[in-house]
Amino acid sequence: MVSIGYFLSSEEYGPRELVRQARLAQDAGFERLWISDHYHPWNDEQGQSPFVWSVIGALSEVTTLPITTAVTCPTVRLHPAVVAQAAATAAVQCEGGFVLGVGSGEALNEHIFGDPWPSAPRRLSMLEEAVEVIRKLHTGEVVEHRGEHYTVENARVYTLPEQPVPIYVSAFGPKAATLAGRIGDGLCSTIPDASLVRKFHETGGHGKPAQAGFKVCHAPTVEQAVRTAHRVWPNDQLPGELSQVLPTPRHFEQAATLVTEDMVAQALPVGPDPEPYARAVQEYADAGYDEVYVQQIGSGHEEFFEFWAREVAPQVRGGGR
Repeated sequence: MVSIGYFLSSEEYGPRELVRQARLAQDAGFERLWISDHYHPWNDEQGQSPFVWSVIGALSEVTTLPITTAVTCPTVRLHPAVVAQAAATAAVQCEGGFVLGVGSGEALNEHIFGDPWPSAPRRLSMLEEAVEVIRKLHTGEVVEHRGEHYTVENARVYTLPEQPVPIYVSAFGPKAATLAGRIGDGLCSTIPDASLVRKFHETGGHGKPAQAGFKVCHAPTVEQAVRTAHRVWPNDQLPGELSQVLPTPRHFEQAATLVTEDMVAQALPVGPDPEPYARAVQEYADAGYDEVYVQQIGSGHEEFFEFWAREVAPQVRGGGR
């Protein structure tokens, strides 16, 4: 049976609100947590972007749910040696219940030092070497590393969990899924694509977990939910590689003028009917994902969690209608 988690949005909420939502999620029966790692939100309407590692420390004090970063980019904005230390500390705080989800990143978050944004193949090469560096440091040994992209000199991570931190790799296409299968302990994605999960399994990920997350907007009416989702998260409906290459929230706002309310209504479970929510979970389960994470857009989280526990969760546990 698929495990259901809650997706904490660091783009839309500040640190205290994220901690509050984590408590509500655990009380509502959610089994695990995702949390995004951004330097910027996608647009100014979302309006937040706390430092994820500080938030994870706070979460570890208020919830016992496992936590995965969805996802951290350990290649440009943060050196993999720093990510290795941060992830090890998070795993200690979470008493082993922490997964480092990593990906090749977006210009939106990684361009802030003025470095050129690498091509997609180079980003994957950087990600592979970054994971190698992190794994070396998680042995607790002194690490010397001189690779194509990174240098590490006389580095040792002293604060370590009892077991190495699992590293899950994000993928949205076959090349990244192949890399995830080869170097990852699991897969992260946001698309219910069975071929993606199959590629991950065929290239080394057989028997390893696959996670995916999606957004919803619960509200008293479909119309209200669509307006909220379109106002806050139109960027999710942008096609192709725009999410990887646009550098600022303003650019995303400009591009999102092409996204209509009808596009949002067709893409997301919205409104007061539990059926679309349960159907979306089933779609991800049918694609082969073991863990599915749900994010409520906008406000009304108390109502959302009550709705999920009362009306959606019984359908999900029972396999739907």
